Amino acid sequence: MTPFIAPGATLGVMGGGQLGRMFVHAAQQMGYDTVVLDADPASPAGQIAQHHIQADYLDESGLAQLMQRSAAITTEFENVAASALMALGAHRPVAPGAQAVAVCQDRA
Repeated sequence: MTPFIAPGATLGVMGGGQLGRMFVHAAQQMGYDTVVLDADPASPAGQIAQHHIQADYLDESGLAQLMQRSAAITTEFENVAASALMALGAHRPVAPGAQAVAVCQDRA
């Protein structure tokens, strides 16, 4: 069971597009800080998050920064590498989990 993460904590999101921006707005309205991992320096979510890590989704340094800053992590879309979510999930609550994302990515 994932522990309760109280407002004031930082929530991480992999992906800085429009859905990520909506996530960031909602989290901030509930009292959370946010950190976005996205390589695009002009990503919509990265522009409004408290922290924007400009790195690829498989960049080890970027993933380490995301993990260090976040109490929990999510993704804005299903095409983030399941391996990245698995690595993050070893240290932080991640939803959806790496195995669920891997199943979604197997379109066959």
